[in-house]
Amino acid sequence: MSDEWLPELLLFKDSNGVWSDYLEKLHQQFILDFVHSVPQWENKRVALKRHPEYDGKSATFWHMISTGDDEAERTPDFRRCERIAWVRCMMDHFSETPHGVASQVVWWKEKRGAKEWRYVLSLSDFSYMVIVADRGNYVLPWTAYYVEHEHQRKRYKKKWQEFWKP
Repeated sequence: MSDEWLPELLLFKDSNGVWSDYLEKLHQQFILDFVHSVPQWENKRVALKRHPEYDGKSATFWHMISTGDDEAERTPDFRRCERIAWVRCMMDHFSETPHGVASQVVWWKEKRGAKEWRYVLSLSDFSYMVIVADRGNYVLPWTAYYVEHEHQRKRYKKKWQEFWKP
């Protein structure tokens, strides 16, 4: 898959290996993509999960750059960090029509809990996912992550195929 249409990775080494500088660079990208310019999502408003906030940064931001079940104990994930600019780009490429594997972004929906649907946006090789929660009249970018292992990519591809099976 060619990823030339995606923004460049934001690498830790480009911040001279200084975490606080890198974190600020990541947060500036997030603010640019989701606060100063809000993505379009069909006819729904795009909101952010603001709470719980840590270090003055929204929960959505932390979910896009880190892993962990405990909100207060999340661990930075450099694969997520590097690709933070990809989230907005993939949301901008989203369209509510079926996509073939040749498309840049493929998607499907999954039920979460009793009534929430989540959109799963994926690169066509299933190497990177963006999860968007549908809350009725608005959507929340929930998380995004790199899919490292081939068996996981195959599992996601199967979910996508099952969703679009006639």
